[in-house]
Amino acid sequence: MPFFSAKVPSEYTQNERLDTYIASLPNGMNRSKLKSGVHEILINGKKVKLSAKVKANDQIDIQWEDNIPEDIEPEDIPLDILYEDENVCVVNKAQGMVTHPACGNWDHTLVNALLFHWKKDAINALSKGSMTDILQSRRPGIVHRLDKDTSGVIITAKNRDAEEWLQAQFQSHRTVKKEYIAICMGRPQHQHGIIKTKIIRDPKNRKRFRAVELDDEAYKDQGKYAESSYRCISCYGEYSLIKIRIATGRTHQIRVHMKYLNCPILGDSVYAPKDRKFTSATLMLHARRLRITLPDNTRRTFTAPTPERFKAVQKVLKQEYKKVLLPVDR
Repeated sequence: MPFFSAKVPSEYTQNERLDTYIASLPNGMNRSKLKSGVHEILINGKKVKLSAKVKANDQIDIQWEDNIPEDIEPEDIPLDILYEDENVCVVNKAQGMVTHPACGNWDHTLVNALLFHWKKDAINALSKGSMTDILQSRRPGIVHRLDKDTSGVIITAKNRDAEEWLQAQFQSHRTVKKEYIAICMGRPQHQHGIIKTKIIRDPKNRKRFRAVELDDEAYKDQGKYAESSYRCISCYGEYSLIKIRIATGRTHQIRVHMKYLNCPILGDSVYAPKDRKFTSATLMLHARRLRITLPDNTRRTFTAPTPERFKAVQKVLKQEYKKVLLPVDR
């Protein structure tokens, strides 16, 4: 049976039922699924009901039965291939495509599309055991990921040796260079800079993360170090086109750091307010460039062209506002 574990943060102060709390987590389960499929629920090792209240530092363990598919099926989904050889495949991932199968998205992912493209059979993946093992078995060739609503360059491995080669680079963070572009709401105070914070899960909203200062004593035992550098390319009214490079790869890192900069990304339904001008805008974040050493030891740079959604927004901004360049900091 699949197994789910979570620890309630020490700063948690709400008074929620367990089912409400679990449903609010990014990797949690909705309440109907909890009611129909749960086999056993433990809080701090003791059996409880879904109505139990959670408190700070509680250890929650849930075992449930789920209709997890036994196979990952190849699916005929069009892909924008930027480069491919016998070891790797570099894709310009479309906005809206999930990188790999996981809870809530067991099909229609990049992995499904790659299996079809590579003319491979369905993969018999784990359906029992820990959730970590289950998910790992459903990520063949995936060495890094992009959020569902982030488009752009992603590199995948076509064999185990290539997968280990690429994974080693992403883990070291020394040789991989990742560059993103974003259309943000607001103007940064400086033309360029480096953001160094911890990123923690927001205790007030379990679906979000937040940045905190590295020396904040209230969070000294929490969070992970995150580092991003940015350069404001241009401003149009109260909108900015910003280039971002990341030295670490934390969940939602760029989105959290742009909010920390008081320049949330346009169209970000989690970290930005609804924009009055671009009411239908989707997340304006694009993985533009990836520089990495391939398994054949060649250093390559892959670039994904600017998406149409960016061009549409930029066209309006250029028509309505004068382009402004921020002064260079000295």
